[in-house]
Amino acid sequence: MPHSSISADHDRTSVPGTGRTVKAVSTFAALCVLAAGVAVTASTASAEDHRSGPVIQKDLNGLVKIGFPAALASVRGRDGQIRNYTAGVGDIPTQAPVPVNGQVRIGSNTKTFVSVAVLQLVGQGKIDLEAPIERYLPNLLRGQGIDGHAITVRQLLQHTSGLPEYTDLLGPDVRTIQHVYLDARTLIDMALTLPATFAPGTSWSYSNTNYIVAGLLLEKVTGRPVSEVIDSQVIKRAGLRDTYFPPVGEQDIRERHPNGYQRAQGDQPLLDVSSIDGSWAGAAGQIVSTPSDVNKFYSELIGGKLLPPAQLAEMRTTIPAPGFPAGARYGLGLAGTPLSCGGVMWGHGGNIYGFEVLDGVTEDGRAATVAVTALPQKIEEQNQVAQAVDDALCK
Repeated sequence: MPHSSISADHDRTSVPGTGRTVKAVSTFAALCVLAAGVAVTASTASAEDHRSGPVIQKDLNGLVKIGFPAALASVRGRDGQIRNYTAGVGDIPTQAPVPVNGQVRIGSNTKTFVSVAVLQLVGQGKIDLEAPIERYLPNLLRGQGIDGHAITVRQLLQHTSGLPEYTDLLGPDVRTIQHVYLDARTLIDMALTLPATFAPGTSWSYSNTNYIVAGLLLEKVTGRPVSEVIDSQVIKRAGLRDTYFPPVGEQDIRERHPNGYQRAQGDQPLLDVSSIDGSWAGAAGQIVSTPSDVNKFYSELIGGKLLPPAQLAEMRTTIPAPGFPAGARYGLGLAGTPLSCGGVMWGHGGNIYGFEVLDGVTEDGRAATVAVTALPQKIEEQNQVAQAVDDALCK
């Protein structure tokens, strides 16, 4: 469900559900599918956007050439026009075309939705960012170097809690969890078998466990399931039409979508993992959306439509994030990443079995989201996805 909009340095790549990077263990086999298309949803375009369109399409075609079954993008230019692009095939066996702006699993972009919901409650005086999580979830966090009295709500959202990573214990083979339901407390209990990564507040380390706890915090304070809270307080408020947090038991993607693929292990053939029980990702990475909805969400957020000014300022107050791309900094469920053309894009990015979704919006209204339908296996592949986002915003 990780993590930023650009890859980390060196020969490392993201592992599904970790938000971190490890040595690459395999490479994508070249797929004998190479179809490309573009759909432009705007009727007019600026001269600048006419120039950028071919660049973005070329980037998506390049992603398919290096082994991703499909690539999708939604871009809003400086002129405010929205354009959607596709490349590859949406289904390998049938060679079906990629649905324009199709639904995809957006992984750790979910964290930003959860952080928004928590910060809304902070603005209402129902949650204190500096309070220990023990105040709201007593006796939940106890382990080696782990005590809920010492971990604040802010530290959960900021990844400075030191909580260990439960996904380290899920194993490398997607088939072991593909159709298994794992509730939030089970995931936390898994994490608590590991020692703390560091003392709370002394360092930074991305851990999905933080947001599983944040999901339970939302449920405790509101008295409602986290999926319902996110739907009513964030998704509907942002006006997102094709975004949802799957309820318990729902495994299929609801609307038109490209299929997502994953290798069981190593260089084994790609498996279709479009249908999966995302409970293991939960509040850290379970949401389904479209590229255009992702753009709208971050645009509404940065535009001040979802949070009061004080809470948005807290969210955008960033600290160094080792392991994120060079220059990237992390706030409260939101990352700021420098652009090659100057300025900063705000987003999060995420990956989950079957999909990687990278995104960013700028202060002047530009927005871009790029999705691919398999996880990168090499750092060069992840860099190429990230480059497509930068190109969409800068060229």
